Amino acid sequence: MGALDPVAEADLTDVQREALIEAGRAKNPYFRLLARDPAALRARTLTDLDIFFNTTDGLGRAERELAATVASRLNGCLFCASIHSDRATEESGRRDLVQTLLDTGVETPSNLGDAVWDAVVDASAALTLTPQAFGPAHVNALREAGLDDGDIIDVLNCAAFFNWANRLMLSLGEPEVLAPGK
Repeated sequence: MGALDPVAEADLTDVQREALIEAGRAKNPYFRLLARDPAALRARTLTDLDIFFNTTDGLGRAERELAATVASRLNGCLFCASIHSDRATEESGRRDLVQTLLDTGVETPSNLGDAVWDAVVDASAALTLTPQAFGPAHVNALREAGLDDGDIIDVLNCAAFFNWANRLMLSLGEPEVLAPGK
């Protein structure tokens, strides 16, 4: 079986374009490849948007972005790690902590000096490495840091979602640097 190519932008159907949710995603080969299954793409995109733009409930956006950064850094997905680390920095104002994470990698136990961030890093790293590495001690650390059950679910959802998304993206190859205007 050969490689599966993204749908050409000009060949996207109305259903596929609708599944992209945001028209600008049609320029991205990753999303055009996922458009081959519009229902899955739509569900994936709505999940992604809820994780990062639901500001009425659950964990703060900075900590959600931190969980995504940890998974992406650990998986070696430089594209996602750069995007989510920028967002974690923007949302938290903690450039030094985020940069330390990027520079030193995901060490467990984390020692960023913030109980919530350390617990989020440790839980996200364990879940990303292998679900069996995650356990009650991680949940207890998140609770001891002050997170409630909804916040803990958000941490786990962010880490799990980006673990999956990174591995899918990485299986498609390295991102391309496009020339201006493309």
